[in-house]
Amino acid sequence: MKVIVSHDIDHLTAWEHRTDLVIPKFIVRSLIEFSTGMISFSECSKRIKELIENKWHNIEELMAFDKEKKVSSTFFIGMNNGLGLSYSIKDAGHWLKKIMNEGFDIGVHGICYNEIEGMKKEFEMFNDISGLTEFGIRMHYLRKDSKTSEHLDNIGYVFDTSITDIKSPFKVGGMWEFPLHIMDSNVIYQEKKWQNKNLKEIKDHTLYEFERIYKKNIDYMTILFHDRYFSNGFVVWREWYVWLIEWIKQNSFEFISYRNAINELENIE
Repeated sequence: MKVIVSHDIDHLTAWEHRTDLVIPKFIVRSLIEFSTGMISFSECSKRIKELIENKWHNIEELMAFDKEKKVSSTFFIGMNNGLGLSYSIKDAGHWLKKIMNEGFDIGVHGICYNEIEGMKKEFEMFNDISGLTEFGIRMHYLRKDSKTSEHLDNIGYVFDTSITDIKSPFKVGGMWEFPLHIMDSNVIYQEKKWQNKNLKEIKDHTLYEFERIYKKNIDYMTILFHDRYFSNGFVVWREWYVWLIEWIKQNSFEFISYRNAINELENIE
């Protein structure tokens, strides 16, 4: 089994959310986690500091870590706004190019999932900014309906990773579907809306999920970690990711990108 690591870019600045409810929800969640003893006063203070400093991404820090650990990760960046994804196309293009220049793969963090013209616009905008002709997508909040995969295939995406199921990759038309297996928020929240487990409990749950996936003889396991949480304000999130990458390396699993996984799958067919 090989491991694919990816990162969704949901935020770039705090103040891009000045007209929505993201900041109030963030403050309430942080206060709940502090009051229940899940985070320290220092950690809570760092979150407020990040809010004041207007920096809600950790793309460069995460790229540096992945590069050091030789993790061939893929970053998904939005070409549209919706559901709390509010940064501009100009800012998206800036970071898209920086990520490419660092040697990482990129893809679309999709908003439109059931309206074909909007889906085409996101594809074309990403193609225009990146210069790439072959790339994949993950839908924001993993939204899909019965026609989404068919539309994505017809538009020209080479892969999608927006479904959650314990399966190996499979084809929809000419497009590969890579099911998402382990996502940071799922193992840290565990069906709550705020952190309610300590790091040891989260690690134990992750190992349980990892073993369950491994026993299904999955060819390519996929992992999602959001760059937002590679931060001193989210200590457990960051330590969980660092631990997970080290654990994967120590247990001799190979990291691979979606792009290289597709090449291997196409050669098998």
